[in-house]
Amino acid sequence: MEVVLVLRWLHILSMVYWLGGEWGVFQSSYNVTNAKLSLDERRRHMETAYRIDILARTGIIMLLPLGLHMGNIYGLQPYGGNFLTVMWFAVAAWMALCWAAFFKRETDVGLRLTKIDESVRYVLIPVIFVVGISSLLGHGPFIADEGMRWYACKFTLYGFTLCIGLGLRWIMRSWTARFRELAAGPNPAAQARLEREIGWARIMAYVYWITIAGICFLGTVKPI
Repeated sequence: MEVVLVLRWLHILSMVYWLGGEWGVFQSSYNVTNAKLSLDERRRHMETAYRIDILARTGIIMLLPLGLHMGNIYGLQPYGGNFLTVMWFAVAAWMALCWAAFFKRETDVGLRLTKIDESVRYVLIPVIFVVGISSLLGHGPFIADEGMRWYACKFTLYGFTLCIGLGLRWIMRSWTARFRELAAGPNPAAQARLEREIGWARIMAYVYWITIAGICFLGTVKPI
C-alpha cells in the first residue's frame, strides 16, 4: 500500500471531522445560550459542545502535517526527510497539548493549557501567510507554476481558517468564565455578554464553512 494513499485517506477523514465537528458545536451553542433552560441543562449542552469540538480541533491540526507530507510526495513543496520527521514530532506535541487542555477543561489548569495552545497559532499563522503568499508571488518555497498554484492558495486559506478558529477558541474559552458568573446567581450582564459573543461566533462560523468549502474545491478540482 502506498503511503500517499493512507495520507490522503487521513486527510479526508480530518476534513470530515473538522467540518462536521464545527457544525455540531454550532448547533449546541443555541442551548448553551438559552436562558430559558436551567443552568445545569445548559452546562450539559456545553459539555456536549466540548466533546464534539475536540474532534474538530484534532482534524484541523492534522490537516497541516498531512498536507505538507503529501505536498512533498507530489513535488509541490521541497521540504522532506528530516523536516517531515521533526514536523510530525512537533505536531504530536501540539496534539498532546490540545487534548490535555480538553481533559482539564473547566479548570484553571485547562484554561492555561488552552492559552498555550492558542499561542502556538500566534506563531504558526504568520508563518503560513508568509510562506503561502510568497509562493503565490513566485518567490517560493512552494511550487506555484501555472496549474500548480492551488497548493499555495490552499495553504494560505488554511492559515485564514486558523485565524477564524482562534477567534472561536477565544469564545469557547470564555464560556468557563461566563458560567462561573451565572452560577453565582442571576446575572443579566453575563448572559448578555454570552449571547453577544455567540452571535459573533455564528457569523464567523458561516465564513469558516465557506472557506473550508473553498479549500476542498481547490484540493479536488485544482483550478489554478
